[in-house]
Amino acid sequence: MEANQPDNSLFEVLRRKSQLKQDVYQITHSTFRLFKNVILEMVADYQQKYNGNQQSIPFEYRDRGEFELELRFGGDVLIFMMHTNIFEFSRMHEVMKTTYIHDDKQRSYCGVINIYNFLADSFRYNRINDLGYMIGRVFVNKDNHYFIEGKREIGMLFNNFSSSVMTKESARQIVESSVLYTINFDLLTPPYDQVKEVTVFEMQASLENMKLRTGKRLGFRFQADHEEFKQ
Repeated sequence: MEANQPDNSLFEVLRRKSQLKQDVYQITHSTFRLFKNVILEMVADYQQKYNGNQQSIPFEYRDRGEFELELRFGGDVLIFMMHTNIFEFSRMHEVMKTTYIHDDKQRSYCGVINIYNFLADSFRYNRINDLGYMIGRVFVNKDNHYFIEGKREIGMLFNNFSSSVMTKESARQIVESSVLYTINFDLLTPPYDQVKEVTVFEMQASLENMKLRTGKRLGFRFQADHEEFKQ
């Protein structure tokens, strides 16, 4: 091969890999828009059911841009966030051991949509030290198949990568399961010894900047729940 002659095999690898990632990105973006449409429909259903009831609990959609959306209900917030990059699973991941991936390695390239839970008051009062929790992350591949790594029932319900196809119905099931999990994920009081001492600075600081963080495990990070993601 001459010094300035292009390596066609290299160019072909580049083209195929880039095209694969672009395809996965488009499918993931379509899935994200599907979540948005499903949530908007759920909000409309809720408003129709409780129209005119001043005592009804809020169930509201908020637009956070092209790759984020927010659902507020009761005292909670769910944020769906699509990552703009495409990922492949590590060799040690359980999904890499399946026949589904062995039959077509390209199926292991996925887009990711993360689902986070926060307290609504954390945003309302700008409590920047409060904690949020990832309750699940949705993986979508080139075939529009998906599975979820998540907490408890979310991860257990949606973990069949080879047969689960992302549709409007499955998107709604995912949103509904996330809401139900969040409703049952209660705010716990922290251990007394953890909060019995407060500095003068903390007491004088504004509510927004106090180090007495609030989260649904109040003072404990997500990992402290000792619940591994189920696959």
